[in-house]
Amino acid sequence: MRDLEQTDRIEKLIEYCRGLKSNMDGGQLYEEYEEYIAAVTPQEAFEVFHGLLEEGIEADEILQFLGKVINVFYKSLLNHRWEKPKDDRFLMDLIAENEGLLEKTDGIRKILLEGYSLETKKAKLLPRIEELQEFDDHYVKKENILFPYMENMAPKFHGLSIMWELHDVVRNRLREGIDIMKDSDSTEAEVNRILGGIFFGMLGLKNKEELILFPAASEVLEDRVWGQMYRQSLEYDFPFIERPEAEVDMYDELEILEEGRFRTETGELNFEEILMIFNALPVEFTFVDEDNKVRYFTKPKDRLFPRSPAVIGRDVNNCHPPASVHIVEEIVESFRNGKEDSAQFWIDMKGRKIFIQYFALRDNDGAYRGVLEVSQDITEIQQLKGERRLLKWGEDRGEDR
Repeated sequence: MRDLEQTDRIEKLIEYCRGLKSNMDGGQLYEEYEEYIAAVTPQEAFEVFHGLLEEGIEADEILQFLGKVINVFYKSLLNHRWEKPKDDRFLMDLIAENEGLLEKTDGIRKILLEGYSLETKKAKLLPRIEELQEFDDHYVKKENILFPYMENMAPKFHGLSIMWELHDVVRNRLREGIDIMKDSDSTEAEVNRILGGIFFGMLGLKNKEELILFPAASEVLEDRVWGQMYRQSLEYDFPFIERPEAEVDMYDELEILEEGRFRTETGELNFEEILMIFNALPVEFTFVDEDNKVRYFTKPKDRLFPRSPAVIGRDVNNCHPPASVHIVEEIVESFRNGKEDSAQFWIDMKGRKIFIQYFALRDNDGAYRGVLEVSQDITEIQQLKGERRLLKWGEDRGEDR
């Protein structure tokens, strides 16, 4: 719970940020709110940003003056004392990735100091900027692992949307930087501008993580949660550091609940929900077990191939025309002996293009447990061009507008 003094300080800090947003004199503002600024903590910084969002100020608007706020808060945040979690593997990996990023940006700075011609400079910088895109996994791990756990702890952490917005700014700048380095007509000024933007964005995020995000997360998340986050992180890449040698056991968190529900690390469902999800997928699939028996198939709205419940328990070889049985046998045997993990085909059927895939199913020990056959009508997918970022219901239904 916040005490009255802390509440008052947060309100004063929000007032200070409003003043910055209104382009009031920064020096005068600092003098007026100095006593509150001098004691701000990472947790309170989140309270301030959350308060601004609650007032209706959008994340992209906050970005316009965020740098000034962090600069003013810097000394207090730097002096804040906090302890790392006991299970600090996930945290230390993120910190190590930041150090790896620093080495990469230092390498880019060295190129800029060498006095190359503009053409040579762009040629040398292009692969370095492309390499920086690998750091996206660092941001994705924050967005999909760290942020959700923090947001579940308190409303103030919804302010993490501001940091997510910063991730997108960096992504856009990296894409723009690549375009500029590839453009033979781009100027020295354009090169310097985009590099400055990339450095400011990526290194600014590094500082915000280490001054605000990591301390706040360490203070509110239990050690058990840090262990969960570490296991989940192993499904992603580790930019600019050596990948940890560990495996993820997808069944570690399996728990059978009452009333036909079960819970895993990725969520909780009942059987009705599972069926609805399976049958809503734009694919149809059939599960064949390790004994080559058909165990399950989905019932999507528009089936591609006929399937009846009578096939359950049937040998998969008997579910295919005799002319293609040898292909089925080869796929199953290649999956069973570990030689292959997938196979794919595409055929024309009734004027449609059908994509058929087979996937080997293996348990945590790597033992073969069966085959998943997935079929999909990809006729419309093949016709997609460019991008669609707006919602257009009528076109999806083939209606004239």
